Amino acid sequence: MADPGVLRAAAASAAAGCVVAGVVAVTVAVVAGPGPGLTGYVSEAGVTDSGYAGAYRIGVFALAAALLLLAAALPPALRAAAGLLVAGAAGTALSGAVTCSTGCPLPPFEAATVADLVHGGASIAATAAVVFAMLALLLSPAAGRSLRRVAGIGAALALPLSAAIGLAMLTVGRGGLVGVLERLLLTVAAAWGLATAAVLGPGRRQPPSAAGPAPTVRA
Repeated sequence: MADPGVLRAAAASAAAGCVVAGVVAVTVAVVAGPGPGLTGYVSEAGVTDSGYAGAYRIGVFALAAALLLLAAALPPALRAAAGLLVAGAAGTALSGAVTCSTGCPLPPFEAATVADLVHGGASIAATAAVVFAMLALLLSPAAGRSLRRVAGIGAALALPLSAAIGLAMLTVGRGGLVGVLERLLLTVAAAWGLATAAVLGPGRRQPPSAAGPAPTVRA
């Protein structure tokens, strides 16, 4: 039977690969696609009439897989963070499966379709779950120093960005401010995922409190 630690390390390595692949695919779709650049949402690269919608969805599904793999890579003592990552993966996959209409309109300044609301709600919920997973790791002594340090940096950057995006969406709506803030938040989330995968990957030992109880040695 395979060592659980080896399996978790393999999951972390696979998560890192999925993060890189997902970020590259989404970036290509956003930069090369017909979207409005920094004044629009990243999701606009996935609208039906975009020639890069396929690349965008592949990237989003790769990022969803990365979150699932990160959840699998976490030690058993970190169930709360793992559960939040699974929820984030589900929201990310739903946001990729449900395409928003042109412009990805959202209230209160634009009239939105049901698909727009599902897509936007899933995206927001997924991002929130990832940020809460950072906080769960930061506040868990069982996470160990390295994981907590990475989570602390991620949360310190993600929390103010999330608050600023929420406030901007309610006060000014879609535009350059929200577009730039959204991209910064997604960059932070991706960087945190990659750094967390590196900490959990092969060659990195977790403290006994995180890896589980030490085996009993009998004479």
